[in-house]
Amino acid sequence: MKKLFISCIVIALTISSCSNDNVMMYTPELTMVTSSNTSGKVTYVDLLKSPTMVSSFMISSLDAEGISYDSNADNIIVASRTNNRLEAYSGVKNAVSTGATTLNLAFSGSNLDFTNARETAVSGDIVVVAQDQLASNGLVNKLLVYQKSEMGFTLLKSFTTDFKLWGIHMEGNDLYAVADLTSDIVYFKNFMSNSSGTISATKRITIEGLVRTHGITYSAKDDLMVLTDVGSAASDSDGGLVYIKKFKSVFASTANMGTIAMSNQIRIYGTNSQLGNPVDVAYDHVTNTTYVAERLNGGGKVMSFSMPTMSSDATPMNVRAEAGVTSIFVVRK
Repeated sequence: MKKLFISCIVIALTISSCSNDNVMMYTPELTMVTSSNTSGKVTYVDLLKSPTMVSSFMISSLDAEGISYDSNADNIIVASRTNNRLEAYSGVKNAVSTGATTLNLAFSGSNLDFTNARETAVSGDIVVVAQDQLASNGLVNKLLVYQKSEMGFTLLKSFTTDFKLWGIHMEGNDLYAVADLTSDIVYFKNFMSNSSGTISATKRITIEGLVRTHGITYSAKDDLMVLTDVGSAASDSDGGLVYIKKFKSVFASTANMGTIAMSNQIRIYGTNSQLGNPVDVAYDHVTNTTYVAERLNGGGKVMSFSMPTMSSDATPMNVRAEAGVTSIFVVRK
């Protein structure tokens, strides 16, 4: 009986040891990246480190929009307005650890698929680019769908819209877009199921009290929609943030071409907020923190706000200057 007991202990320890050897260590990540349209730089911030350190890198695009970060591939992706193509820059973490000041271009999409890019939306290996109308593209507003691989970007589909584009957000197979120069957001259900060509919106609604939509992001974890209002493009003090809680039900109960009332919004506007032209927005559902790319106030700022409980002229938690900041992206693992 004693031998059997000892054998059981040995077996148990062996199983435990084998089990521990096969356990994969998980390292959480919370990363923020931003782009600029004046400096030719992108920035990388590990938001879990204290104090946080901002690493800036030169890239081959002076003017870049629609930044995102793929932590698995360690690639920063931008829609280049300088080269009119999608670009991926590799080895970001190594560049941070070695103190490098330049990122190498890993691969890119075809040149001139688009001009005047304004934003990207990412869902898995799909990257959507929003092209805003300009004389150089024949005054055509487009949504271009790319598939990303280790070798490059492949253009899968191209859609034209009947409204000016800026911010876009992918949620699974659906896409939300802001209608620039308006107070509206537009929804495309089963966006990826459409064939190339002119695309019609499933629903378009107006946000009461919002002057000009630009940035858009949605958190499924919190069922929260966050929008930015740039107000007048010439003013550095009339911008704001709009939060819509329980968004799915609020949106569903709003008729096509209807309005989401201010009573369904939490709003941050005012001098203390330092919001003038907040052109892009990101959100972390764990800390309930909103990150904003403010383009005009002070020449460009990156700011963070805690989740508001009521409308107010809230003061940001953190502010740092970043010349010409155009887009912001936060990823958590």
